[in-house]
Amino acid sequence: MIALSHLTVEHAREPVGVDAVPRFGWWIETDVPDTQQLSWAIEVADAAGPVWSSGTIRDDRAADVEYGGPPLAPLQRYRWTVTVETSTGTASASSTFVTGVVDGDWRGAQWIAGADAESATAPLLRHALRVDEPVLGAYLAVGAGGLAHVELDGEPVDDTVLGPGFTDYDVVTQYTVVDVTDRLGIGAHVIGIELGRGFYGMRGRNTWNWETAPWHAEPSVRALLVVRTASGERALTTSDEWRTAAGPTTFDDLYAGEDHDARLRIPGWSRPDLDDTTWERARVVDGPRGRAVAQRQPGIRVAETLDPTSVRELEPGRWVASFERVIAGWAVVEADGPAGSAVELRFGESLMEDGSPNCVDEKGYFDGRFQTDRLILDGGPVRWHPRFVWHGFQHVEIRAAMRPRIQAQLVHTTAQRTGAFESGSELLNRIHDLTVRTVLNNLHGIPTDTPKYEKNGWTGDGMLGAELMLNNLDVHELLAKWSLDIAHSRHGAGAPEVIAPHGGWRMDWTPAPTWHSALLLVPWEVYLRTGDVRLLEEIWPDASDYLRFELDRCPDGIAQTTLGDWVSPETDPGGGNAPEDTRIAATAYLIAMCDTAAAIARVIGEDAGEWDDAAARSRTAFARRFWDESTATVRGIGDEGYRQAHAVLALAFDVLPVGVRQAAADRLAQDVRERGDHLWTGALATKHILPVLTAFGHEDAAMAVALQTTFPGWGFWVAQGATSLWEHWHQASRSRGHYFLGTIDDWLFRHVAGVAPAEAGWRHTRIAPLLLGRGLGHASATVRTPHGDLSVSWREHGEDVELRCTIPVGVAAEVELPGVRQVLGSGTHVLRAARAR
Repeated sequence: MIALSHLTVEHAREPVGVDAVPRFGWWIETDVPDTQQLSWAIEVADAAGPVWSSGTIRDDRAADVEYGGPPLAPLQRYRWTVTVETSTGTASASSTFVTGVVDGDWRGAQWIAGADAESATAPLLRHALRVDEPVLGAYLAVGAGGLAHVELDGEPVDDTVLGPGFTDYDVVTQYTVVDVTDRLGIGAHVIGIELGRGFYGMRGRNTWNWETAPWHAEPSVRALLVVRTASGERALTTSDEWRTAAGPTTFDDLYAGEDHDARLRIPGWSRPDLDDTTWERARVVDGPRGRAVAQRQPGIRVAETLDPTSVRELEPGRWVASFERVIAGWAVVEADGPAGSAVELRFGESLMEDGSPNCVDEKGYFDGRFQTDRLILDGGPVRWHPRFVWHGFQHVEIRAAMRPRIQAQLVHTTAQRTGAFESGSELLNRIHDLTVRTVLNNLHGIPTDTPKYEKNGWTGDGMLGAELMLNNLDVHELLAKWSLDIAHSRHGAGAPEVIAPHGGWRMDWTPAPTWHSALLLVPWEVYLRTGDVRLLEEIWPDASDYLRFELDRCPDGIAQTTLGDWVSPETDPGGGNAPEDTRIAATAYLIAMCDTAAAIARVIGEDAGEWDDAAARSRTAFARRFWDESTATVRGIGDEGYRQAHAVLALAFDVLPVGVRQAAADRLAQDVRERGDHLWTGALATKHILPVLTAFGHEDAAMAVALQTTFPGWGFWVAQGATSLWEHWHQASRSRGHYFLGTIDDWLFRHVAGVAPAEAGWRHTRIAPLLLGRGLGHASATVRTPHGDLSVSWREHGEDVELRCTIPVGVAAEVELPGVRQVLGSGTHVLRAARAR
């Protein structure tokens, strides 16, 4: 049996709104071991017939196969068929995709906004149209400065929320495309749009200066509806007459919250039967200046609805509803009361001493209120949730005359769970689950650093978390988009910003190569796990230019940084650098960037010599400046005692001379033991400490740290009842929604389960569990490769170990067990070996 499945275009199944040159992919399903692909042939057709045929190509690629035909038409559905010949047999399959505005022609569509430029109220916009004959195809493209909730005839056009995606609006502005063919029957219709502020139109003062960004303006929208019938094609755009009125959302701010006055609702505002003659004409505005690009990352959706686990009354008119875990999203309220009465909701991840949720802005980042929603009732039953904000919370304080019914909704970018990990340790399993939960809480078009406080794309956080995200979730397109956000933040010169997208934050964090490294390390991580060469080519001009800039300000090969090993155990629970010489982390990351640049250059056909030479110079300078051979210590100026992070980063990035690395690792393991089997690292070094210990023969020390249940450690959080990962090791951690200390997950996949890519796109895989005989008994992991799901599990049986792995067609795996080294092709395999190493 042979079949093709999981057909993708630009890494998505049946995508709508592709505005890049399409790349095709497929999986080969077969029960015949060692099957190999021999050739492929692709045909692309529109309604009139074929537009491109590749012919038969002798090639074993089954991912990122690029379209090679004439330019595709905008906003049109295409069917593509792939035929694959394998060593087992031949199979074909078909799928579809819809292009975006690929020609850049918006048919004269203009940016429009509400009538009142001074009002804080979210405007409603509507346009009536009529369809007189059967529709063959209809596609609605919507770009926004801010957020746009779009309806057709009174119902949302799809199930996404909080879109289109957030960007540097001076560089690019994302738009979404929806297929509305089946929604446009013969008769009258109305497109309705409600606009929210997002980061684009934020009004209140905030630390990151979003309210004064170069692109800041009132929310606006640009829309293009293309309708095809037997008579031809018709385009409806926002250059036509659109009507506007003030809506019931009287205030929305991503940090402060949202206000909704049910008395101001306009029943049927987006339905054809509404008389809108009293509505004003929408204003034509400049809108965002950035180039229009289709939203490539998946949309944000409601992923889950939770009932409260408890509701406690604090005093008359005040209740606290608590939910099973910390989430990112909003509350759904059902209330009934006199017109003008209010329901106020205050959101917090933890509880204060009086039992109320902590919805306090402890650092004074914002003016006015924080994480608070308000609903004004209209005298009848109301069901409501916000449209243009999300919160980080586990607890909600309700202030109202009568207790309403409340639920919580988890809201995040759609990221399919593609990976899995399980072991004989319930603690490690719990830590893994909390890690994935926390990542999902921080996916809102970009990877953020906390859904409660900042909602910013801190580059260091995403750099540290990219591997664990890609192991567990389908985040290829999200991370690819965000990598370009980082590149765009340079605006063609200097270093990237420490948050991306960036809005002109006046706080200067430069130099910060530790965080800037995301511009190279995140795309490289995406490439390793997906084989996406195009992303490397797209970021290369900015990445190479930045790295030359960084090297120019490090003439002696030693780098400086304002951001070192952040939130080490002895720092303030609100954050801070470890008490150590930050030049060591900075230089280690400089070397890592040079090595990565050399690797990227080789992949895309550029000269790698410049970067190899720079890395060699910095390695020599590092060893001369920081290596103390007499004590086997990496030592800096101003260090408080032995610093684990120095050794960890120097070993993780192969900075030290080969001959001294084992001594440095042995000294690191000694310090771990002297601290009672504890790590003493912040976010940068925590990612690498367990892999480094394991790689240098200190598996027992690594396992002891991983299973530690006292401060500092992941088990300490679990012992304190954590339902997500925290910003700091300390119990007084400000945020309970940070993933950047959860990088133990990398070690769980790579060393405990023992699976890692040995070649980009997992074409060659290494399966080598290194924690055998350490008390776990068994472990398993599944990862998604571009060719299919790859799984591995091992289990100890007395003095033996049995390993079972399933390898997809297109992947070869080198398996290492004690006394066994074997290369395996596709299929399911079982190996046994003696456990002793």
